Amino acid sequence: MPKVLFLPHKIILPQGAEFQAEEGETILTVALRNHIKLEHACEQSCACSTCHCIVRKGFFSLSGWSEKEDDILDKAWGLESESRLSCQAIIGKVDIEVEIPLYSLNYITDH
Repeated sequence: MPKVLFLPHKIILPQGAEFQAEEGETILTVALRNHIKLEHACEQSCACSTCHCIVRKGFFSLSGWSEKEDDILDKAWGLESESRLSCQAIIGKVDIEVEIPLYSLNYITDH
């Protein structure tokens, strides 16, 4: 079983945490199952960028990304080359390290 290490986030996960994942589930599913309050305003439909994360290790072991995800990611705050929408990034067999950006565009409260 692959592991997902969530790096420390000063507001929602100050100590960081590591969890077991099932191959084929998304990063967001792992986060929510383990009570990490990762925003996901569009309820995992790939329509917003609030679940944006940066995969610091294991990026290429994740599922590929679609053109739709790529378009939505363009709206994310702090976009990097290893950025993914956690609702779309499907975990493979390799352990990964995930950073949750300090800020996100929250379409519920910002608009």
